[in-house]
Amino acid sequence: MDPEEVLKKIENLHATDLLPQSPENWEDTRNFLQQVVEILYDYIKEENNRESKILDFHQPEEMKKLLDLSIPEKPMNLGELLKSCSEVLRYSVKTGHPRFFNQISCGLDLVSMAGEWLTATANTNMFTYEISPVFILMEKEVVLKMVELIGWAPDQGDAIFTPGGAIANLYAVNAARHFHYPRVKPLGMSTVPTLCTFTSEDSHYSIKSAAAVCGIGTDHCFNIPTDNIGRMIPEALEEKIVQCKREGLHPFFVSATAGTTVYGAFDPLPKIADICERHKIWFHVDAAWGGGLLLSPEYRHKLAGLERANSVTWNPHKLLGALLQCSACFIRHDGLLFQTNQMSADYLFQQDKPYDVSYDTGDKAMQCGRHNDIFKFWLMWRSKGMEGYRQQINRLMHLTAYFTDRIKRTEGYEVLIEKIAPKIKAKMMERGTTMVGYQPDKQKPNFFRMIISNQAITYADLDFLIDEIIEIGKDL
Repeated sequence: MDPEEVLKKIENLHATDLLPQSPENWEDTRNFLQQVVEILYDYIKEENNRESKILDFHQPEEMKKLLDLSIPEKPMNLGELLKSCSEVLRYSVKTGHPRFFNQISCGLDLVSMAGEWLTATANTNMFTYEISPVFILMEKEVVLKMVELIGWAPDQGDAIFTPGGAIANLYAVNAARHFHYPRVKPLGMSTVPTLCTFTSEDSHYSIKSAAAVCGIGTDHCFNIPTDNIGRMIPEALEEKIVQCKREGLHPFFVSATAGTTVYGAFDPLPKIADICERHKIWFHVDAAWGGGLLLSPEYRHKLAGLERANSVTWNPHKLLGALLQCSACFIRHDGLLFQTNQMSADYLFQQDKPYDVSYDTGDKAMQCGRHNDIFKFWLMWRSKGMEGYRQQINRLMHLTAYFTDRIKRTEGYEVLIEKIAPKIKAKMMERGTTMVGYQPDKQKPNFFRMIISNQAITYADLDFLIDEIIEIGKDL
């Protein structure tokens, strides 16, 4: 059928004319899905065109007028739905654009994307082997490989893939609390003394959030000072632990960071591990950002001491480039995730199933429904192999070194008055040519936070960013 005739026919169809409501109507179902895929093809092609805009920016009130986001009383036809798909992509930020540097999670790995398409089509849950046999085995295989990279023995580590790094950190705090004070689970926080946790002042805010959720309180999550490049100062940590003990508090959890959000700093893990061992405190490492360096023999030394951690957060959707979301919490105590989270719902986790029920993962998780975040990562990792990831990580590190050198050699790049960065960022968004984040830090004014994790970035893209900032800033 002619493409125009196909579109014309689609405009007279509704969702009820497709599978599964109309089992005999495979041709129209295929035609509709092919049109959706064509929209995606066009978007991917445009997103990888350096001459295309990263975004078509509009203020919220203006954007509301451009898009019809209402929920209709009567069903819309498939033609209208296709137009909606095109419009949504048109006004969305192209996070896979080679000149998008704004977030840690960026880029569009096409193999990972293909995996996400299949994941959505399979549409299964990750709580039992019964309902998700292949993906459960796949997750177990990937976890074993990641445990090996962390430096633990295969029978030491356990893990759960979580909806983001913040939730992975929450899993770690909850597991640590159960490890030290198991009576909290049945009886609540009234059964334990006043607990406290520690993290660096440059750590991710989710550590404090986890303290709030777990009933410890944000005031009892202490921020430890960092040095001039953002690393936690071990001496300050131990001093604060001793002070808390003297004041009657009970320290039980320390979170170090391997790759802070702003500076990308790596806390001195061996020294922090020593302190935790001396004081019998749970040692967590938030390696959400920096964990990817474990796949590079040349750079994994930055995570020396990680193997001594009791728990690790690692986000493959950051440095490794898996599509959002893909995060995991690793626990160096096999069985502790079950002990901490198990509720034994008898309508899901029956013990008399016709297979080894230890493969059921639902009782390791806080949530019941758990999205399949493993297939896109597994498929992408297989497409690269260990050698491919080594090359990818090393290339990103080389690009980082190049960019640093360019900044040092480019006249005019210095700290300016506080309000210049927001103005340049606003102009960037209006022009849509590139995108990079900014923020202040302690007593320093706003500065640009450069993220280099997108596989599509080239040296020319970094040069473009430097020149574009200079061009935009000329008249400010």
